[in-house]
Amino acid sequence: MMLTPLTFAIAAFLGGPPGMPPTQTPAPTPTPTPAQTTAASAAARRDEQITVTANRIPARVSETAASVAMVSGADLAVTAAATLDDALRQTPGFSLFRRTGSRAANPTAQGVSLRGLGASGASRAAVLSDGVPFNDPFGGWVYWGRTPRAAIDRVEIVRGGASSLYGTDALGGVINLVSRKATAPVLNVDASWGAERSPLVSLFAGGRRGKWGVQASGEHFQTDGYVLVDVAQRGPVDTKAGVSYSSADLTIDRVTASGDRLFLRGSLFDESRRNGTPLQTNGTWLRQLAAGGDWITRPLGTVTLRGYIGSQVFDQDFSAVTADRRSEALTRRQRTPARHGGVSSQIARGLGARHALVGGLEFREVQGDSDEIGFGGGRATLTALSGGRERITAIYAQDVIALSTRLIGTLGGRFDRWENSRGRSVTTNFATSLTSFVAFPSRVETAFSPRLSLLYKVGPTLSLTTSGYRAFRAPTLNELYRSFRVGNVLTQANAALQAERLTGGEAGLRFASRERRFRASGSAFWSDISRPVANVTLSSTPALVTRERRNLGRTRSRGLELEAESRLLESFSMTLGYLFVDPRVTSFPVNPALEGLLLPQVARHQFTFQTRYTHRSSFTVAVQGRAAGAPFDDDQNLLPLDRLFVVDAFASRAVSRNVEAFAAMENVLDARYQVGRSGVTTIGAPRLARVGLRLKFGPP
Repeated sequence: MMLTPLTFAIAAFLGGPPGMPPTQTPAPTPTPTPAQTTAASAAARRDEQITVTANRIPARVSETAASVAMVSGADLAVTAAATLDDALRQTPGFSLFRRTGSRAANPTAQGVSLRGLGASGASRAAVLSDGVPFNDPFGGWVYWGRTPRAAIDRVEIVRGGASSLYGTDALGGVINLVSRKATAPVLNVDASWGAERSPLVSLFAGGRRGKWGVQASGEHFQTDGYVLVDVAQRGPVDTKAGVSYSSADLTIDRVTASGDRLFLRGSLFDESRRNGTPLQTNGTWLRQLAAGGDWITRPLGTVTLRGYIGSQVFDQDFSAVTADRRSEALTRRQRTPARHGGVSSQIARGLGARHALVGGLEFREVQGDSDEIGFGGGRATLTALSGGRERITAIYAQDVIALSTRLIGTLGGRFDRWENSRGRSVTTNFATSLTSFVAFPSRVETAFSPRLSLLYKVGPTLSLTTSGYRAFRAPTLNELYRSFRVGNVLTQANAALQAERLTGGEAGLRFASRERRFRASGSAFWSDISRPVANVTLSSTPALVTRERRNLGRTRSRGLELEAESRLLESFSMTLGYLFVDPRVTSFPVNPALEGLLLPQVARHQFTFQTRYTHRSSFTVAVQGRAAGAPFDDDQNLLPLDRLFVVDAFASRAVSRNVEAFAAMENVLDARYQVGRSGVTTIGAPRLARVGLRLKFGPP
C-alpha cells in the first residue's frame, strides 16, 4: 500500500500500517563519513531524513512548512571549526550575541539568535538535546561543549517563531541536537592538536545486547587562546583568553519487542575560562539527570514521557582596567548556584486518514541566586545576594491536516503560565555595617502562542509555504536579578522586566530538480517584537560604560533568506546561503532617539558558502566561508564594526579501513575583524590550524 506523507506519520504513531507489527518511529539512515561515500549519496540521504523539531512528530523536511536546516554528522565532520557553534555559523541566520565563538567568548555572551532577532546574552532560540532543554536554566545562554561532537547524529534548526510547541526561548526558532544511537558495537575517536596549544579529543562508544543498550561519549578541549584587545590599544594587563572544558554523557536504555523504550541519561560538564586579563576568570560546573520513555499503544498512539533535574554553579570575577591598560583591580566576585527540573508528557497519533494530532503538558522550575562580593581599593566593601524562582506550566496541541493530496495544513497553539516569585536582594555595606533588604513582588504572566501553516505542492519539484505565528520569551533569572561587568562595561539587572512577545509570518518556496542535482529554497519573513529586552546605555565615559536591561517599546526584523545546493559532479557539491535582514527599533517612548536605529550586533547582509569534493573513498577536501556586513556594537549606532569575510579549509585522507587523517584551518586569510568597540576594541580569532586522526570501529 502506498503511504502519503500524512498517513506515513500516522502509521508511525500507531506502530505501522494495518496488518504490520508495531515498530519504533523510523530513524534516519546512519550517514557514512565523507571518506566512505560520495556527495551524491549524501544528498540523497538528506532528502530521506526526518525532523522532530518542527512539529514534534516525525515529518520529512520536504513536507513541513517550517524553514528547516539540517546539519548532519557528515557535514560537521568536514567543517574546519573545532567548536560546534562555529560550525553552525555556516547556517544562514545562525549567530551568537557577538562574532566571537565559544572558543574565546564569555559564556554569558553565547546566547544564540536566528534571523537577526539579536541576543543580549540570553538566547532568542530554544536549544534542545534530544528534546530536553539545553539553554542555561539561569541565564539562557548555551554551553556548546556540553554535547561531544562525536556523539551528534545531526543538528536540526527550525527558523521562525516556534513557541506554539516549545514555549519560552523559542522566540526565533529551535535548535535540536540529536544524539547518535548505537545499534551495534561501535567506537569512534576524534583527536587533534592545533595552534595556541589546543588539544581536542571527542569520543563515542556504544552497543546493544538483547533488549539493553549503552552509549557513552566524552570530550575534552583546551586552548591557550589569543589576546582579545586590538594591538593598537592593548597593554601589559591584556593576556590570552583561553578555555578548558570536559564533558561526559552516559545513556542506558531498554527496548521491548513491541518498540517501547525506557532510558536513563546522566551528563557532566566542567569548564574554566580566562577572559583576557589576569583577574577576569570564570568557571562552570554542571550536572544533569534525565529519564523517560516512549510507548506505542493502539488507543492513544505514541506516548512520550520525559523528566530531568540538574544543578550547576557559575563563578565569575570582574575587574576595572585603567585607561592605559597597565593595571586592573578586582571589582566583583560572583557565585551563581542554580537548580532546575522539569517534566513533560506528549501523545501523538493519527485520526482518520487526514489528521495527525499531537498534544502535551509541560512543567519546569528554575531557582537561582547571584551571591556577590564587591571590592574597592583592594578590599571587600560589600556583599550582595539576589535571586528568585521561576515556574512555567504549559499545555499545547497541534493538528497536521491533509486538506488534499497537494495541500497540507498545520494548526496549533500553546498556553503558558509562568510565575516569578521569591525575588529578593540583600546588600550589606562593610563601611557602614548597614544591611538593606528588598523583596520583589511575585509576578504572573501568561501567553497564548498560535500557529497556522500551509504547504502546497505545485508539482513534484516545487512547493509553496506560508506561516503565521506568535511567540514569546520570558526574561531569565539572570536578566531579572544579576548585574555583571565585562571590562569597563557595567550592565545592571532589572527585576521589573516583562516577557517579550513576537508576532511574525513568512512565505517561501522550495525547488528540487527531478534528479536531485539542484535544490533551492527561499523565504521572506517578518517578525515584530513588543517589549524586547535590550542593554540600554545610561551613561558613557572613557573609564566606565553603564547599561541596564530594559524592555524596549517595539522592534521589527524583516528580510529574505535564500539557500541553494548544486551537485555538478557525483563527487562535488556546493551550497550557498544568503540572509538579508533589517532589524530596527520601531518604538521606544522612554528614549525616542533610539527609534529607527538598527539593533546592535546584527549584520544586515550575511552570506555563506561551502564546497566539498570527495574522491571515491580515499580523500575529501572542503572549503567553507562566510561574509557579513558592518553591524553596530551599541544601541545608539555610534560604534560600527568592520565587515567580515572568513574562509575555512578542511582535508582528510583514509589511512586504512578504520583510520582517517585530517588537517583543518580556520580563518585561512587571517582576517582580523572587530568584535566589539565598547570602551576598547576587541578582535576575532586569528588563523588557526590543527591536525588529527579519526578512529572508527563498527558501523558508520
